Amino acid sequence: MRQTILIVDDELRIRKLVADFLLREGYSILEAANGRCALDILSQDKVDLVILDVMMPEHDGWTVCREIRKTNNIPIIILTAKAEEVDQLFAFEIGADEYVTKPFSPKVLTARVNARFRRLEKDKTTIYGGLEINTTARQVSISNRSLDLSPKEYELLTYLAENSGKALSRQQILNQVWNYEYFGDLRTVDTHINRLRTKLADKSPLVQTIRGYGYRFEVEK
Repeated sequence: MRQTILIVDDELRIRKLVADFLLREGYSILEAANGRCALDILSQDKVDLVILDVMMPEHDGWTVCREIRKTNNIPIIILTAKAEEVDQLFAFEIGADEYVTKPFSPKVLTARVNARFRRLEKDKTTIYGGLEINTTARQVSISNRSLDLSPKEYELLTYLAENSGKALSRQQILNQVWNYEYFGDLRTVDTHINRLRTKLADKSPLVQTIRGYGYRFEVEK
């Protein structure tokens, strides 16, 4: 699946400028005109990186950055007209990964995004309660035992794991794993969840059922 970038800025011109350059690189783009909208999107969709303005209505960038860091380690690039050193230091203190000041070069910003994803590729294995997912090799293992997952079972598991702790509806899962063009029955999700749990064996409790809604991937703390 293509990596998705959320551009958060109250200026439509800025959003479109950044989006145009990132679309050429093959990324999927989501946009938000204020902080509240950004948090709504992040609660519903899989986002791999956020480009975040600071001075916005309905939750400024600082607030959004703090909220993201409560539950998510996705990269955050601050894009703002605030150029003071104190602002940059504050951004890093609350969890931002990079700080870009306006006016900016869209080409340089795009290069920073590409570099950030390259660095993420090097940290390719993530462990969830003893379950190891290697996204580069597309391999899943438990106690060094590799699991034989179908492509859809793998995509389903990684989508759930990347949204660990979030309640995901069957429709959300269907849209993300089978794409929005898929018009199949929601029971497709349940069928694949059951198959996935069988293969996960004693790690199957990681995938929890939310009755009447969907599923949540939860690692015991």
